[in-house]
Amino acid sequence: MPPRSAAVLGKPIEHSLSPVLHRAAYRALGLTGWAYAAIECDEQGLAGLLAGSDEQVVGYSCTMPLKRQVLRVASSVSPEAAAIGAGNTLLRRGAGWHADNTDWIGIRDALAAGSAPIDGAVTILGAGGTAQAALAALAARAGPAGSGGSAAGQVTVLVREPSRAGPLLASAQRLELPVTLASLSERRHWLDADLIIATLPAGAADQFADLPFHRGQALLEAVYHPWPTPLAAALTAAGAPVVSGAAMLLYQAARQVELMTGSAAPVEAMRAALLAAVPGRLA
Repeated sequence: MPPRSAAVLGKPIEHSLSPVLHRAAYRALGLTGWAYAAIECDEQGLAGLLAGSDEQVVGYSCTMPLKRQVLRVASSVSPEAAAIGAGNTLLRRGAGWHADNTDWIGIRDALAAGSAPIDGAVTILGAGGTAQAALAALAARAGPAGSGGSAAGQVTVLVREPSRAGPLLASAQRLELPVTLASLSERRHWLDADLIIATLPAGAADQFADLPFHRGQALLEAVYHPWPTPLAAALTAAGAPVVSGAAMLLYQAARQVELMTGSAAPVEAMRAALLAAVPGRLA
């Protein structure tokens, strides 16, 4: 396979672990000459960067603040990305760019690898892009994202301001996934959930670490630095399985590698590289 290149785009971008994962995959796959870079790019610069990309560029991973802009600049969009309302992947397709979303796969596969139950009641903290991807992962319990599959248990989303949850509710409607909105101050929902998915920024969920969790629950904590978070520590102390955001990062990158190279992702090699970069955070 001739040398190719890819990169992760976003702003800020200097702390991204995507290069660690993708470069490890290229080494394991024997893709000599393939390169993967980190490029700072904001929403205003994305279209120009794509237009000026060399022909050897096969794709881009896209992080904040580009995930909605990805859909605006792409010439085609996957059903999954359209249903979620955001993308994290751009793939060269002829003269244009195809937008996809592997975040939901990262969540789905991280939950499966962590033996976290996904067939009961679920509480999601936050209403941003990660929460939208989580809805797609939950909808996929009964079928592919965007196919109209419905979850087996109640899905409650706790938000600071329900009036600002419009994009999340639109995602839920496209996914045909019934969702109940509640305020983050309504702590009682936490006690009822079989699975908690925390998508809030670092420190924002610390206030809930004093709740009486039990081993029948599970947590997916999108934050992985610092680790463990107080919330993750509380669930672990209760004997509940906990999955970190590093696992989400691993599995979404694995799917990107497959889309960009056409080869099965060397997940174990990627896991080893990630563990070396962030020791102890792949719960």
